[in-house]
Amino acid sequence: MTPAEAATARAGAAAGAPMLDVAGVSKSFRGLKAVAGASLSVAHGEIVALIGPNGAGKTTLFNLVAGALAPDEGAIRFLGADIAGERSDRICAAGIGRTFQIVKPFADMTVLENAMVGGFRGTSDRRQARRRAERALRSLDMWLQRDRPASALTLPDRKRLEVARALATEPKLLLLDEVMAGLRPTETDQMVAAFRRLNAEHGRTILLIEHVMRAVMALAQRVYVLHHGEIIASGTPQQVTADPRVLESYLGAGTPH
Repeated sequence: MTPAEAATARAGAAAGAPMLDVAGVSKSFRGLKAVAGASLSVAHGEIVALIGPNGAGKTTLFNLVAGALAPDEGAIRFLGADIAGERSDRICAAGIGRTFQIVKPFADMTVLENAMVGGFRGTSDRRQARRRAERALRSLDMWLQRDRPASALTLPDRKRLEVARALATEPKLLLLDEVMAGLRPTETDQMVAAFRRLNAEHGRTILLIEHVMRAVMALAQRVYVLHHGEIIASGTPQQVTADPRVLESYLGAGTPH
């Protein structure tokens, strides 16, 4: 981010402008629209959830925000700067960190070394990368496992390590892609508690894709519902789960966790 863009970001935050503003974004693959004119915003310090049935376009929208894909149309602004179509490494450097649905830690590396991969963002200083990794692991109660090989981790701990690696990039906005999928209720509650701490104690802004409604209801201040690539509803978790369109297209299609 240039000094001018940083100044714009500070002014935007002071004026109450959203941290992330996605406006009318579309993306097609071979003529099929995966995302169709989607708009959403995330305020500084907010936790926002993006829900919807499988194939609704949620991960595609994340990929557009994170720079893995470029939109066909629409605007994406982060901290006041236009990031639509920017390279993913530049978007990460600007302050957006993300996780992936399928967690693939480096099996032959330790937990600490895995987290340090994120810690090297923007620096070649090993000590700085280690400090970043340590902060991330401590925030997720994983520091005592720092010397364990990643290959020995349980699924819940692999998920937490995926989050730690993203946190070690020191993002202003953290994108979480179904990090609670496959977890038991007690494990979900532990993850929810960790994200609440990140938000309350460290001011971390979070946008999450999640199917586990138990987590969405406990975490999100606002929810957007994506269906066939379109945002069909938004509001508080209570408002969204009572919306007839949501009940028909998503919640009614299966039993929430």
